[in-house]
Amino acid sequence: MHLTLTTLLGIQIDQVVYELIIPTAAGEIAVFPGHEPLVTLAVPGAIAIRYKKTDDDSHLEYFAISGGVVEISQKAVRVLVDRSIYGADIIESESQAALARAIELRDNASDQVELEKAHQLVDRHSVRLKVAELHRRRRHL
Repeated sequence: MHLTLTTLLGIQIDQVVYELIIPTAAGEIAVFPGHEPLVTLAVPGAIAIRYKKTDDDSHLEYFAISGGVVEISQKAVRVLVDRSIYGADIIESESQAALARAIELRDNASDQVELEKAHQLVDRHSVRLKVAELHRRRRHL
């Protein structure tokens, strides 16, 4: 099936894949060729991509995404998100420091707007650290 992953900066992936695991509000879903048509919301989390049917889990590629929209047909998947970052491009030390700052902002928020923004930052950097960990483990399989 054909995968298109598009962010606000443009198309990040545009190629044929075998399997895609997407975080949705109802939980993670796995998408294979021939999937029933579906439009759903993606939530912040990790997308996992298996390019070939014969690839084992050590060949999965991971992307940290912000929330967005997913459109699935039997032959294609379109994922539209604000942000997406490839697991290998995440610098863990920077994400850990950013997460610590976000937690401090959350703990010191003086109103609901600051609190909501801090929660979004905590979620973003937590997801990035999770994807970096998945990527690191994949390299050691």
